[in-house]
Amino acid sequence: MMTPQKYLRGLLVCVLAAGLTGCGSSGMSGSVFLAGTDAPLPSIISFRVQISNVTLSNGSGAPISIVSGPQTVDFARFNGLKTLLDFSAIPAGTYTTVNVSLANPVLTYLNTSQAGAPPTISNVPNPSLVNSNLTILLPTPLTITAGRNIGLQMDFNLHNSIQTDSNGQVTGLVNPNISFTVLTPGTPDAEIDEFNASVVSVNASSNSFIAQDVHGRQYTVQVSSATEWENNNTINSLVPNQTIVTLSGQFDVSSQTLEASDIAILSQHGFYAGGLVTYVNPASGPASNFNMYVRGVLPTDTGITPGQIANVQLTGNEEFYIFRRHTPFTQFFFNPSMMVPGQHVTIGGPASGAQNVQNILTDRVVLQPGGFSGTVVPGSVHANDDSFQMNANGIKGVLFNGPITVYVVPDITKFRYGFNGLSDLEAAGGASVRVVGFVLKNPDTGSPIILGKFVDDKEAVDIRDAQAGS
Repeated sequence: MMTPQKYLRGLLVCVLAAGLTGCGSSGMSGSVFLAGTDAPLPSIISFRVQISNVTLSNGSGAPISIVSGPQTVDFARFNGLKTLLDFSAIPAGTYTTVNVSLANPVLTYLNTSQAGAPPTISNVPNPSLVNSNLTILLPTPLTITAGRNIGLQMDFNLHNSIQTDSNGQVTGLVNPNISFTVLTPGTPDAEIDEFNASVVSVNASSNSFIAQDVHGRQYTVQVSSATEWENNNTINSLVPNQTIVTLSGQFDVSSQTLEASDIAILSQHGFYAGGLVTYVNPASGPASNFNMYVRGVLPTDTGITPGQIANVQLTGNEEFYIFRRHTPFTQFFFNPSMMVPGQHVTIGGPASGAQNVQNILTDRVVLQPGGFSGTVVPGSVHANDDSFQMNANGIKGVLFNGPITVYVVPDITKFRYGFNGLSDLEAAGGASVRVVGFVLKNPDTGSPIILGKFVDDKEAVDIRDAQAGS
């Protein structure tokens, strides 16, 4: 149940912006934001580790920290997606090395050994870091120019980090394998795909609001005519100290303002939790409840904490939505009858409904995109219905229990990192792929399918990361 294939990886994106105000910086300093992603291992549902510090050095002066304090990150959620982790001040200059300090690793796996029973979670006993303090030479010096932003991407490759014995079983030892590359602002790679935060205040006249993350850090969010709102909401739908949103967008090239490309309301009552669906009851027909492995919670003082499996009750009065799918027809694709293990969802409602992890009450369920790594089943590419089959690796591969069909949609699905279309998958034969998209339920078979948002050449991504290796 714990034999690794492929790899789980983490991504931290550091965008450095000079000349900011409101963050303790001067005209020769900037700010850093961090984001996260992954690619999974079979049955390993979570790899949590504390990032004690990340510093940049130029070889002569004192190291400059780019995190505002220790924080625990779960590198098992974002595969091909990014989420905001931090944003802190940094002086302009040229930097040649990065130092990363890590602590308190936790490896959690999903136990599906009892057929028909809901999966449970267990921790790998006594995990430890072989090296908890790494100094990594940047492939090229990172130059921070006053008044401009630049990005620094950190990949945590767990395929080469998690140690196994001669039988391929996880030993609990983790020897961090980390690489860095530079990102250019304004490119798709600099996009924050999913950032969950509470609304603190709203300035409708300037089309902006203040959002606060789980660590208490606040950010200005700028709304424009290009911003897409989910479910016909507007900035006037936001209620300070009650609304919790998920955001997509990029930071302004010279400020600490997130320019939102998409905004979805997760909760209007001050509580949200997000995670992976591991069990649905009953498996057919309208679900009365489902189990969710919790990855994120706001606020942090409810009855739920990350790392638990929560039992969510459904009464039939909940609203169901699909993130970034702006059509009333989504209710036919995601509703209580269309839930299936392997989906990533967020739930929201009154905080009073989150006091008992075994009896969660919610009024909103939102289907979120997820990332999946695997290999294309030879001969499964069908151009006539824009689909192919994939053997999914990792925890969602365990939940899927066999090949899963991936559908691509013209003008919606994007092929990246060497792939230009289905013909490339067919020509590659058994190609290693990474698919980012939504898990849906086939109403005819009850089996899960994926509606693809991105289809990446996984080997090309691995080569790119290796060339920027530590």
